[in-house]
Amino acid sequence: MKHTLAILFFCASLTGFAQIGYVNPLIGSGGHGHVFVGANVPFGMVQLGPTSVPQRWDWCSGYHQSDSTVIGFSHTHLSGTGIGDLFDITLMPVVGEVTYARGEEGKEGSGLWSYSLKQREVVQPGYYKTYLTRYGIQAELTAMERVGVHRYTFPQSEAAGIVIDLENGGCWDKTTQSYMEVVDSNTIMGYRYSTGWAKRQKIYFVLETEKPFRSAERYGDHYMRLGFSTTEGEEIHVSVALSPTSMSDALKNYRLSGAWPCHERFDMVKNYAQDAWNEALQRISIETPDERVKRVFYTALYHTMFAPIDFSNEDGTYLGQNGNVRKSEGGNYTILSLWDTYRAAHPLMTLIQHDRYSSIIRSMLDIYHQQGKLPVWHLMDNETDCMVGNPGVCVVADAVLKDVPGIDAEEAYAALRASVMLDERGLKAYRERGYIAIEDGNENVSRTLEYALADWSVAQVAKKLGKQEDYAYFSQRALSYRNVIDRTSRFARGRHSDGTWRTPFDPFYSSHEQDDNTEGNAWQYTWLVPHDVGGLVELLGGRDAFLQKLDSFFVVEGDLGATASPDISGLIGQYAHGNEPSHHIIYFYTMLGRPWQTADLVHRVLSELYSDTADGLSGNEDVGQMSAWYVLSTLGLYQVEPAGGRYIIGVPNVDRATLCVRGGTFTIEARNRSEKNRYVQRVLLNGKPLKQYWVDFAEIERGGILVFEMGSTKKKWY
Repeated sequence: MKHTLAILFFCASLTGFAQIGYVNPLIGSGGHGHVFVGANVPFGMVQLGPTSVPQRWDWCSGYHQSDSTVIGFSHTHLSGTGIGDLFDITLMPVVGEVTYARGEEGKEGSGLWSYSLKQREVVQPGYYKTYLTRYGIQAELTAMERVGVHRYTFPQSEAAGIVIDLENGGCWDKTTQSYMEVVDSNTIMGYRYSTGWAKRQKIYFVLETEKPFRSAERYGDHYMRLGFSTTEGEEIHVSVALSPTSMSDALKNYRLSGAWPCHERFDMVKNYAQDAWNEALQRISIETPDERVKRVFYTALYHTMFAPIDFSNEDGTYLGQNGNVRKSEGGNYTILSLWDTYRAAHPLMTLIQHDRYSSIIRSMLDIYHQQGKLPVWHLMDNETDCMVGNPGVCVVADAVLKDVPGIDAEEAYAALRASVMLDERGLKAYRERGYIAIEDGNENVSRTLEYALADWSVAQVAKKLGKQEDYAYFSQRALSYRNVIDRTSRFARGRHSDGTWRTPFDPFYSSHEQDDNTEGNAWQYTWLVPHDVGGLVELLGGRDAFLQKLDSFFVVEGDLGATASPDISGLIGQYAHGNEPSHHIIYFYTMLGRPWQTADLVHRVLSELYSDTADGLSGNEDVGQMSAWYVLSTLGLYQVEPAGGRYIIGVPNVDRATLCVRGGTFTIEARNRSEKNRYVQRVLLNGKPLKQYWVDFAEIERGGILVFEMGSTKKKWY
């Protein structure tokens, strides 16, 4: 731990404290970005921000830049997901009579809701402020890991109040049971049980007001109003601590959060939160004259640290999936959107979150011990089984292959093997037939492809551990992707159990309701073989034919159909940057000897499909994956294979970058880079020419310098 802290201090001394000023938390809050907007700290349980009246797809995080409604300020949110949930323990400051419900949009007198004055909204890492026009109240929010702090500035009123809302109107997430207890004239304790995407969610809280409330009146089953008399401009401070296990543990979390006097708490917590973000953002420092790139880059880096969250108490206790209280070492991490994040977000975390990452992997192994498999999409101690494949397998395998400290490789391998040998979610048919057939259900092609790349990941760990029989078995299973690639049409294609192909067949067609593919079409899924690019080249007719088809992929257009998933967005031809299955494909050009085409496409995506506006993402943020792609690609690196740590060389989009890695610092330098000189001429690792198109994780982790010599010539530099 002392070594880690010394490295972080050294990095801070190199990078300074300017990065937080480049973060614009509203990037991705418009369009289909779905990012959380509010106050939090890196990986913190509390994500305190406004929740709006609508609960539709573009409001999955509770906030959308196009909307000015606020029903209250909730302590838990999701960021960038395609499904909504949470919004636990909502507070709404009010004046006068209100109706205790969400209310109807367009009728300001109904419910609790108010308009938020966008002109007075301030959003910074760790801090949020807005003005509620209905009540004339200024609301400010900040947060620690387990505590949210509110500062409400009221007008003069004998009917001022703060409403505790444990229902939140109910839409994505339904309250099944709630409880509130008045402890004294400053303190409320309670809990909320709910069901939604997370079927069995429990959250406990303790609320303390700086000013004693005059009354505490209950309204219905899920509301309580705390009454105050206020003078003009009077501030009322409220602190709320959360716990996954009990009200008494919420109180312990609150007491352990800091002994600041209540009237000083807001500014102290705000400073704490912004210091935490400063330290986190210093893990990568970039140098470029392009201020826009700095804004997009540091906001992207910021967004990669919203999840997974540590859903445990200060003492490490948390609620297990069987309802028993368990104890972790280093935290209990949840909100694991693994189908999205195994591709870039986790490979980024292995580089710069080295002081936290072993705890994330141990949390995943704890989940395996509780449910008999590694997590698929884990949410607040619930397995949702959302999305396809075995993405948790890829993440744990990657950690073992990278020798992440604190991980028992044999324990991890047992979890990997058990997870891919189950009979659920199409695995039995996949194992016995070699593919998932049309008769086995929707998303059969995508499931087959995702299972194959997970099997490859298991095989690599088996090889590392000397398990030759398993290595041979899982290597063979990893070739199952071949069973859904039709050599005649040269597409991944749905197949019946008798071996015949789905007809009619349209490679452009996609249906969000019923399809062989998950949020995509055959054009996009044909390339989902990151673990065996050479084998895919052979299946598609050899290198020249493969490259010709790949060229077509980035230009061809066609009708996706009326029921295509809205996730198929950010299109360049059929390449869909707004959704994860396409994210690795650009780097195939480097792997096949045409790195200049990778450079051109990376440049196009970075400049056209990311911006510093509210609509700055081409698809859902997906819990950090979209932003992680931007961060890694800006650095000139991308891990194409699902595990193992070979970071494929792309092209840097900055002049210099310094990463705070386990061994100290790893510097990336692009010499002679310009709009014209956008192609790599030569790469040197620690002064020696790089002879292959990748750099290993171990080489980055040790620290050193990677120099890109740039020029205008399109060339194969390795």
